[in-house]
Parts: sequence; structure tokens; C-alpha cells
Amino acid sequence: MYKIKTYNKIAKSCLDVFDDKYTIGDEVENADGAIVRSASLHDTEFPETLKAIARAGAGTNNIPIDRCSESGIVVFNTPGANANAVKELVLAGLLMSSRRVVSGIEWAKTLKGNGDEVGKMVEKGKSAFAGPEIKGKTLGVIGLGAIGVMVANAANHLGMTVFGYDPYLSVKSAWNLNHNAVYINDINEIFSKCDYITVHVPLTDSTKNLINAEAIAKMKNGVRILNFSRAGLVESTAIKAALESGKVASYVTDFPTDDILDVDGIIAIPHLGASTPESEDNCASMAAKELIDYIENGNIVNSVNLPEITMPRSGKHRVCVIHKNIPNMLTAITGVIAGAGVNIENLLNKSRGDYAYTMLDIGSADTDKVAAEIGAIEGIIKVRVI
Repeated sequence: MYKIKTYNKIAKSCLDVFDDKYTIGDEVENADGAIVRSASLHDTEFPETLKAIARAGAGTNNIPIDRCSESGIVVFNTPGANANAVKELVLAGLLMSSRRVVSGIEWAKTLKGNGDEVGKMVEKGKSAFAGPEIKGKTLGVIGLGAIGVMVANAANHLGMTVFGYDPYLSVKSAWNLNHNAVYINDINEIFSKCDYITVHVPLTDSTKNLINAEAIAKMKNGVRILNFSRAGLVESTAIKAALESGKVASYVTDFPTDDILDVDGIIAIPHLGASTPESEDNCASMAAKELIDYIENGNIVNSVNLPEITMPRSGKHRVCVIHKNIPNMLTAITGVIAGAGVNIENLLNKSRGDYAYTMLDIGSADTDKVAAEIGAIEGIIKVRVI
């Protein structure tokens, strides 16, 4: 039996993925795996039994990645599972940034009580909320992951000229990107060329305040900026100053902070990007499948702290080793197997930054002894035999 601890209410589609080998719930102790949505785990003490944490969503800021890596806990996310939901809200934000729909609706509410005069008042006052069409305009997409590519393709179909920037563009994203999109190698070209700019990158030390006063100064006058990724990507002080000067026409974000609420020109949406039943189901079921494949087979797919590695099962036992990415580790590990007189039927080793992962399929062996000897090697973090 395996145990899965939940840190948030998890969609039923996730629970249905687990079979009767699993016990799942928020009261589970000594768990083998964990599933979390938005709950912060930074102050959570993890049991030694914990092998993996799956985040039902893309961002993992709520998980102590470094601590997990040091403890040999694999951290998964679910990239692309909520991409369509976010894409749809970005498109809504794109339109709202142009057509002043939100402020128009709020103004219309003030007409309540004027009876038959409302129609005339609407016709007289509507010009204050006029805005440009997006067709024929230029959109800059910063970050061409699952969401960015879908936004770029949809905007292209809506008649926009799309420029995309991503220094880490994956082959998969490149294949999925509409051929009409123009790939830009310098982010400053996005700033200077685009009428609308939308940001779809993770929040890291290198991307914090990506949109700041210096970046805004390079943009077109009247640019419209969208941020559906993380609040910290856009420097709010710079945005407010640019709105006041007219440099920026509007700013739409899915991440409200106290200092931008009730600021004219800012549309602050209460983090609704992935708030659809379809998205929650997709994220939860993907997270469950990632945990199951790792717990039962040792395969790692969509990890944020360890290399992606999958291998068909071929031996009687599978030895899974998380270790430091240092010289001679593979020689030391295979030396233990050879010393036990056991044949290695298949082997795969990959690294990611300071950490590496090795899977070995072996024949019959005293697996407790093998695991203990491998675990005693300097630089080994965690060993388990499936």
C-alpha cells in the first residue's frame, strides 16, 4: 500500500486515477507522495518516507525546492494542464485592455434609477469608453511555453501580428507555434515594436521586475501590458507612473496587490487564470499520474528539480538513485552491483544542475544489501528499490 497526502481539496478526477493500492487524504501520515495546489509548504516538515510532491499547477513557488532536492524529494508540476484556461482569460484581458469594457460596465451601473432616460444617457456617455480594435495590431509574447504559444496562436487567428521571445524555446513549443509568428532574439525588440505585451515566464531572480521603468521607456507610447504569470514580474511603481504619464494605456493582471488596487488604468483580476473545473481536473489528474509513475516505476516526467528520465522495465528489480552530480558516481554505483555478482540489464543516468538520477534494472539480488551499500557512497542522497 502507498500513501498520498493532500494539502488542498483535490479534484475527484485526481482521486479516480489512484487504484486500491493507494490511501489518499489530508490526514495521511508517513506519506510516500503528496499533492498540493496553492498551500504553502515552506514551513512543513516532511517525513523521511516522502518520495515526491506533485503541484497541481505550473508554479512551484509554494514548495521549498532546494530543501526537497537536498532530501531527495522529487518535485513535479503540471505544465500545460491549465494552459487553455489561462489562454482564454488572457484573451479576455487583451480585449478588456483595449475596449474599456470594465470601466464602461461600472459607469453603466451608476445610471440605475433614471428610467427611460438610461438609453439616451448611454448614447451620450459611451464615447468616454471607446478603444481600439486588436485586429491589425502587434502583440509581443514574452515566454513561449504552453500558455504563451497558445496565446500567440489565438492572437494570430484574431488578426494580430505576433512577435514571440523566449531564449529557452523548447522544440515542442517551436513545433506548436504558428508559422506566422515572428520569433525575436532580443527582448528589446518586443518592447519597441509591440502595441500589446503579454508576459508568460516564471518568477525567478532573473525575471523579477522584468517589466520596469527602463523596459517601459523603450516601449511604444500607449502600450498595453498584460501579466497573467506572477505579480513580481512587473514593477508596480513603474507601471503606476507610466499610466499617469500616458506612456502605458492600460495594465491587466491576474495578480492583484494592495498598491495597484483602485488605480485608474489597471484591471486587477482575482487570480482566475486556472479557475475552471476543466483546468482543475486536468492539473489534478496529471499530478496523480506523475506520482504513480515515479512511485511505482521510478520514472520522472515534468520535474522542476531533477532530470526527466523514463525507461521501460526489464529486470526483476529497479534500483533508483538520487545523487550529487559529481565525478565517478556512476562507476561507484555500478561497482556495488558488480560486487554483488548481479547483472545490470538496463541503465539510464541523467543530470540536472547539482543533482543527478540513475536507474538500473538488475536481476535477482539481495536488494537490501545493494541499497545499503549504494547509500553509503559519498554523494548519494536517496536510494530505493522497486
